[in-house]
Amino acid sequence: MLHLRMIVPPDRTSAAVRLIESTVGTTHLVVLPGAARNPSGDLVLCDAAREAGDELLHGLRELGIDRDGSIAVENIDLSMSARADTAEEEAPGEGADAVIWEQLAEATHEDSTLSFTYFSFMGLATMIAACGVVLDNAILIVGAMAVGPEFGPLAGVCTAIVQRAPRLAARSLVALLVGFASAILATTLFSLLMDWMDLFSQSMLDAQRPQTSFIWQPDPFSFVVALLAGAAGTLSLTSSKSGAMVGVAISVTTVPAAANAAVALSYGEVGQMWGSIQQLLLNLLGIILAGTATLSLQKRLWRTQRGRLRRHLRRG
Repeated sequence: MLHLRMIVPPDRTSAAVRLIESTVGTTHLVVLPGAARNPSGDLVLCDAAREAGDELLHGLRELGIDRDGSIAVENIDLSMSARADTAEEEAPGEGADAVIWEQLAEATHEDSTLSFTYFSFMGLATMIAACGVVLDNAILIVGAMAVGPEFGPLAGVCTAIVQRAPRLAARSLVALLVGFASAILATTLFSLLMDWMDLFSQSMLDAQRPQTSFIWQPDPFSFVVALLAGAAGTLSLTSSKSGAMVGVAISVTTVPAAANAAVALSYGEVGQMWGSIQQLLLNLLGIILAGTATLSLQKRLWRTQRGRLRRHLRRG
């Protein structure tokens, strides 16, 4: 269930209440006239099944409540109410399959911000992966994959393509390019420092490395895994199954490939650097293609399901 808290201009409160009452899957409606002070207006509260969330938010935005008032949405972890159970049963489809597009766009927008935190996680993940590359340590590679924040901007690109949002697409692409470029540069300097301290050496990079050599040797399986991970990651975002995101993060060779490229660059190993860049681009392309296809399919299936419900209600 979702909980909506709205500050509604008084001249639109009646319309907002009618919209909420007419939306299948809503309940626990509360209206407090004049309770809001900044901005001033009526406070309207309600709960809605996740399946009804996207349609309800779209209708509220058409009333201009997001411009002249506010709309806040929270996930309800526990709701002990027979009315809530009835609302979820009446709503079309399953909550896990519903996509809240406004929520997805907001999340990917935030994850695509070029903040100090984003740069820090990207750089630290790439440096951890660099240690894993040189030491041929798969555990460090997996840890670096889990730390990397790159899936947020990738999801932003997919969302922007499906929703035709060029600003979000540009923002996400810039976050990806600048993030990886800065991480590679920082890790190249880190590699030179580690070499100066006699902790890295070119011989370690040129060794057989049975556990990590795949990072700079892309093959068809690299693209297949990227496609599968892109689909799984997108589903985990849209269904709020955040636990699956960890598995997605450690299944694609993005951050490790950037790290191997940086270490290879520090030693002038052009062959390994080029192979790592190919691996990186292959994974990014696979994730974007699969994520976009997954979102497009979800959008089409959900529209079909909502259309069936509306026809059923009209016949009723």
